Amino acid sequence: MSSAPILLMGGSGAIGRWTTRFLRDVHPDLPLLIGGRELAKAREAAARLGNADGAVLDLAAVDLGLRAQPVSAVAVLFPDDRVAGLHFAQARGVPHLSISSGIYEIAPEIAAFMHKPGAAPVVLGYEWLVGATTIPTLEFAKAFGRVRDITIGALVDEQDTGGPAVAEDFERLNSTLPAALTRRDSHYIWRAGEDAKAAFRAVDGTWMDASGFSSIDVVGLATATGAPSVQFNISSGVSSSRRRGEPMSTEIIIELAGDDHAGRALRSRHAVVHRKGSAPLTGLGVAMLLERLVGLDGNPPTPAGLYFPYQLLDSAPYFARLKQIGGEVLTMEAL
Repeated sequence: MSSAPILLMGGSGAIGRWTTRFLRDVHPDLPLLIGGRELAKAREAAARLGNADGAVLDLAAVDLGLRAQPVSAVAVLFPDDRVAGLHFAQARGVPHLSISSGIYEIAPEIAAFMHKPGAAPVVLGYEWLVGATTIPTLEFAKAFGRVRDITIGALVDEQDTGGPAVAEDFERLNSTLPAALTRRDSHYIWRAGEDAKAAFRAVDGTWMDASGFSSIDVVGLATATGAPSVQFNISSGVSSSRRRGEPMSTEIIIELAGDDHAGRALRSRHAVVHRKGSAPLTGLGVAMLLERLVGLDGNPPTPAGLYFPYQLLDSAPYFARLKQIGGEVLTMEAL
């Protein structure tokens, strides 16, 4: 494995702090390079980590302003509309992971990959909380011989801001694409207006008003399972833990319907929960993907290709790390 540092673009923000924490827990000597717009902030974050440096990034420069600084991988934790991080990674021949683009914004990255498919691995990390939805869903789908319907409900507590950059990113995605990409009866459609309204039960059974959300989870899960109907709905309000008088949490409700391996009707309902909100789950996904991309997990580095997170992360180690950081996977009665 290369001794060059992993570059975390936006690594001093909320997601960066969780990502570096999880990387440090497992790899205390891993060199890191925290890149951002403010040198003082980047260096402060690096100083807290140890064995890390801070740098100012120039997204208009081919070398990002890093000159000859070697890196082993690039993780982009903010919207990169210049695709600067990916072009830099391809030029260096190192893995690239980005998590902030909406489903309608991925064309530049796909185009860049298509023109240099052998340069390095590229991960479209835009799934909800970077694999926290798809990896569990695909594991639960193994109980089915045929999956007919997948419904995801994401409950974001109104106190779960995740930092200013995360809030701005979420507002941007909501405002620029109000219609929700959905698979219905084997057709991809856009839900809008009344059709986009939805509701789902939170972990404690409370009905939450929700609306359709365009997440790349929809196309990933539809392709991986063959399910003819897949939808993703999101709700912002009071989480189940806070209704009990406890701190806020984030919840992902996963509902599957279809037939078991004997052809009998089967329904299941699970939840993925973290008591400190969405940022830890996002940080875990980024950390584990970086470990997989550069071979820190003990396996060979990931070869060049275009990947979803769930194609790189196996469910068993993911669930183990999820439990380790305080996350829960709950099995609930199907509705």
